[in-house]
Amino acid sequence: MLRTRLCNLFGIEFPIIQAGMGVFTSAELVAAVSNAGGLGSLGTGLRPVESLKSALLLRPLPVYASLKEELPRIRQLTNRPFAVNYTLAQPNEEIFNLILEVKPPIISFALGDPGDLVKRAHAAGSLVIHQVGTVQQAKQAAERGVDVIIAQGSESGGFSGSVAALALIPQVVDAVRPIPVVASGGIADGRGLAAALILGAQGINIGTRFLASVEAPISEIWKKAIISANSQDAVKVEVWNDIFPRRAAAYDTVPRAIHTPFIEKWQKSRQAAQRDAERLRAEVISAIQQGKMEEFIPWAGQTVGLVHEVLPAAEILRRIVSEAEEVLENATNTLN
Repeated sequence: MLRTRLCNLFGIEFPIIQAGMGVFTSAELVAAVSNAGGLGSLGTGLRPVESLKSALLLRPLPVYASLKEELPRIRQLTNRPFAVNYTLAQPNEEIFNLILEVKPPIISFALGDPGDLVKRAHAAGSLVIHQVGTVQQAKQAAERGVDVIIAQGSESGGFSGSVAALALIPQVVDAVRPIPVVASGGIADGRGLAAALILGAQGINIGTRFLASVEAPISEIWKKAIISANSQDAVKVEVWNDIFPRRAAAYDTVPRAIHTPFIEKWQKSRQAAQRDAERLRAEVISAIQQGKMEEFIPWAGQTVGLVHEVLPAAEILRRIVSEAEEVLENATNTLN
């Protein structure tokens, strides 16, 4: 069986983490991954805390469930370990306190220095994962006392730095040993898992492949865009930081998404986007609430070139494990 220290630490069968991709995750996706032996993750980024079902509301209702709806549903759907992801680009004390009240087995952080939140998570009984894009960020996270570090390469969908995974992963492994390192970026199948293990990682964190799953709560149009795209179609969206300026303490990241007319237009007019940022922010947020993000900025990594069909999350996990075992066995036989 493909088992590493990460499995022993988290109490999971396979060293595969489904990335906490904000509101584009759901209790169903988290439970499907966890029940299949991996670690499912619920994202909190852009997710409303309360359910917005009042008929008195004048704004469009979000298609994505609220945090107070999803957290209890995970425990209804699985008794396996799971994670809740908290992004530090836009901190929200109400959201973090709600996470602590639930006492999830694992809390993951991303996009900034976690500071004393690590101690608060440990005090609640949760293990802590932190995602980084540089060696310096990894060393700082180790000093904060995190239990696991994700080294995320620039190939990733969503927000990432500028260093590619193949260069970043072994450097982070060396810098924070003996803390387990999880590889992220450019990984969507068993070959990627095998490569990550050879580089010294204890597991993988993948997002794009799980977006193209039956359980992912994104539109079928977005899923079809993922399986139809080539790797070069997944572009860095520099204009995002003009529309949604980073806070000073956030990591220096740029999101990656499948190109759209919206991206093409505003990438060429970044100064105009800055001037019109308030209106553009409202448009993007409205698109998220209405489940139309594929028309604006459909997050996806360069692994879109490896994703060719929408599958149940459990089948995705099973195929990754099976292929990784075969690849590692073949590599051993080749060297003998």
